Amino acid sequence: MEIRVLKYFLAVAREQTISGAANFLHLSQPTLSRQLKDLEDEFGKQLFIRGNKKITLTEYGILLRKRAEEIIELVQRTENEMTTENIEGNVCIGTGETEAVDIVAKCIKKMKEKYPDVFFNISSDDGQDVLDNLDKGLIDFGIVLCPFDKSKYNYLTLPIKDVWGILMRKDSTLAKLDYISPKDLIDKPLIISREVPNTLEFTKWIKKELNKLNIIATYNLVYNASILVKNGLGYALTLDKLVNTSEYSDFRFKPLYPKLDLEINIIWKKYQIFSKPAEIFLKILQKEIDTSD
Repeated sequence: MEIRVLKYFLAVAREQTISGAANFLHLSQPTLSRQLKDLEDEFGKQLFIRGNKKITLTEYGILLRKRAEEIIELVQRTENEMTTENIEGNVCIGTGETEAVDIVAKCIKKMKEKYPDVFFNISSDDGQDVLDNLDKGLIDFGIVLCPFDKSKYNYLTLPIKDVWGILMRKDSTLAKLDYISPKDLIDKPLIISREVPNTLEFTKWIKKELNKLNIIATYNLVYNASILVKNGLGYALTLDKLVNTSEYSDFRFKPLYPKLDLEINIIWKKYQIFSKPAEIFLKILQKEIDTSD
């Protein structure tokens, strides 16, 4: 399996026609078709369903597309890191939605002032996706609010904690309260982060199993949850300071009581060999954390 052929495969998957991919790759259609047939023979699996007007991927083709994208990205990152002499290249960070990104932003600004050729790629994912991408080498660092295996990852605890609460419409009856207690939510339609079932904190707080609550939807991006709230579908369990809840907004945020907060960590794989930009970024972050204590 050659990198060149994987790029051919991805071009066909994207263009959905042999002719379109061949034009993009500057290859003849018979040459491209032969390369794809050889790839299918190599795996012993059908990768494409060849229709009259377009090509679609089989289940195995979808799997290969995902893996091929990861392989090509790793190859490109490696080539960039091996060939550069100046401090330039990419630093990739995966994160959930959290106020802690503010600390990372301050560090990025300091680094860009000194090393303008360093590029930062920030991806928004839930905790499990961040861990998966770290394991695959697709990102350098992950900001996580979920539990993680401390024997597997190095980590820095960020000097901030996220506070759980309820996002609601400003005309909600709960908006009159100063805080939200478990009894306030028992009969309410709830919209919860899909990460909540992976932790025990909320179920301990509310003293009920999730399947005993009126959960109408889950989300992984709080903006989408806020749209559901705005349309009167329910109350969103979320973190503070992620949605505008100022006096003139449509929303109000009320913290949980007893207070429920989350420790936030930035993590990376143990024994990881960093690129120079990632190494410098980590030092800047460490200094930022030390000075904020």
